[in-house]
Amino acid sequence: MSDGSVHRPARRLSAAGSEVLDEIVAEEVAVALVYNGISHAVMMATPCDLEDLGRGFSLTEGIVDKLSEIYDIDVETLARGIEVRLEIAAQRMARLQERRRSLAGRTGCGLCGVDSIDAAMRPVTTVAAREAVSRRAVERAMAALPAEQRINRANGATHAAGWATADGVLVAVREDVGRHNALDKLAGALARLGPQAPGGFVVVTSRCSYEMVHKAAALGAAAIAAVSAPTALAIETAEQAGIALAAFVRDGRLTAYACAERISP
Repeated sequence: MSDGSVHRPARRLSAAGSEVLDEIVAEEVAVALVYNGISHAVMMATPCDLEDLGRGFSLTEGIVDKLSEIYDIDVETLARGIEVRLEIAAQRMARLQERRRSLAGRTGCGLCGVDSIDAAMRPVTTVAAREAVSRRAVERAMAALPAEQRINRANGATHAAGWATADGVLVAVREDVGRHNALDKLAGALARLGPQAPGGFVVVTSRCSYEMVHKAAALGAAAIAAVSAPTALAIETAEQAGIALAAFVRDGRLTAYACAERISP
């Protein structure tokens, strides 16, 4: 399996002249998620942790309700991309076929190809967790995130999503060129680790969109914290889900946009 980066020749131009470089750049590959032999979603992704991507996407998109409904995962490299082949429970496959949904995602876009507005604006999971999340815990988790971004350190082009305990200790981190993919990979990793203690939350190195909140809610997160801005719909969705949403987490401060009373000073 790839480490997420490849070497490519480049030429740097400046007032001093030109310089030939051997640059490390992020890989971006077409990845198809195939359920019981039927292709359901194709996205551009970093070709690592793809089993976690398959598990996490299946869970956050409601294709399966629990990990035990995924019987097998096989990753197959093809001439022009990669297939992640999942065998899922027959009743879940029947439900998937009823949805008649086809995704054709691109980097940074989680809703491309959804065939109706109703499918795009599906109800969000209401999170049972109502624990307060401390500002210091959020800042601690965000500060620890760069050290866990092995792929981004090499190529400077990948997003990360991490799960932190209530006191801000990172439990798992996953990376991808697509922020939604990074969060799905994280979801798959957490599913393998088993239930997490109450009060855990998600930190991401991107803006916070509707889809990011949706996926964090599927994880049962008490909060989602982003290094960049939220969208208006993300804020509304977080309020509906009961998730605290913090953004612009940097330089010793953050801005709370949803369920702000649950982020303690």
